[in-house]
Amino acid sequence: QVQLVESGGGLVQAGGSLRLSCAASGLTFSSYTMGWFRQAPGKEREFVASFRWNGITDYADSVKGRFTISRDNAKNTVHLQMNSLNAEDTAVYCCAAKTRHAYEYDYWGQGTQVTVSS
Repeated sequence: QVQLVESGGGLVQAGGSLRLSCAASGLTFSSYTMGWFRQAPGKEREFVASFRWNGITDYADSVKGRFTISRDNAKNTVHLQMNSLNAEDTAVYCCAAKTRHAYEYDYWGQGTQVTVSS
């Protein structure tokens, strides 16, 4: 079955950086759009970034210029490099996958906690 496993979360000071990784298995990785989402306490889940199967990347306005999504199709992994972190970035970050023609994401990871101390 499909599994998405995130890693790389932790506690970081404001202004610092973290790199999240998501390892995927059980799917034809290169055919999927991979996304990162986050959910802060008391808030709804929100889109962070995606790397489409065709190479196009998208970012939420709140992270543009600070976060970079990348993927390695040979290793079935997707990464999220997060720089200039601030307290508003504190959340559980999840990766997700959807097939090239899907509107909704089909598969979700368990998430990794990112805490930014101010």
